[in-house]
Amino acid sequence: MESWVRFSAQSQAKERVYRAAQYACTLLGYTLQKNGASPDFIARIKQLEAHLSLGRKLFRLGNSADALEAAKRAIHLSDMVLRFCITVSHLNRAMYFACDNILWAGKSGLIPHMDQEKWSQRSFRYYLFALIMNLSRDAYEIRLLMERELNGKCQRGGGDNSSAPRKDGKVQQLALRLKLQLRLLAHVLRNNPPLLLDVLKNACDIFIPLDRLGLYKTNPGFVGLCGLTSSVLSILTIVHPWLKLKP
Repeated sequence: MESWVRFSAQSQAKERVYRAAQYACTLLGYTLQKNGASPDFIARIKQLEAHLSLGRKLFRLGNSADALEAAKRAIHLSDMVLRFCITVSHLNRAMYFACDNILWAGKSGLIPHMDQEKWSQRSFRYYLFALIMNLSRDAYEIRLLMERELNGKCQRGGGDNSSAPRKDGKVQQLALRLKLQLRLLAHVLRNNPPLLLDVLKNACDIFIPLDRLGLYKTNPGFVGLCGLTSSVLSILTIVHPWLKLKP
């Protein structure tokens, strides 16, 4: 079992490196095209990107089983909201990986005459649902930490008096309250690096399926930048496990 865990960790790390290289190629190809590079060189970059994408799919073979196991563990969480968000996220990831495995079989020629576009759209749909659940979980964690921080300040007698009557107008009160909330949010995220990294990673990732599904079209350069950024953040959580959000 320990050897399998080590192997899985190595495969995940390699997949993250491949992912970073793939989206770096996406960003580079878009930049070169904008700057008028030769079509032949751009075609080579896109071919390398396609090879890296296919290699990533190979590393992800069997990840559906890991996602299902993670969903089974998440069912036993005591917090109802976390239990729902994490379990549904893992179930969607399992379906995403399953569709991705079928897509790999089609691209590698094992399943000829397969509608690759249909399976690609289906996989990105599951990926989007998983990311929505991840961001919902992040928002819930932030809310809990902000309430805990605010309650702690009130108990210490250092809470703000924003609820006290003021002579200022409603707009000024609203602006002050918003400023205090943003300051509290910044404080919570600064003191919780794993949560901050998870929010940034999921926020970057969500633009990828939104673009591929046509729900929010951007451009290959922006998608490449988002994918590269989230890949680097994922690699950081593998190199430094304490940066990974738990559970």
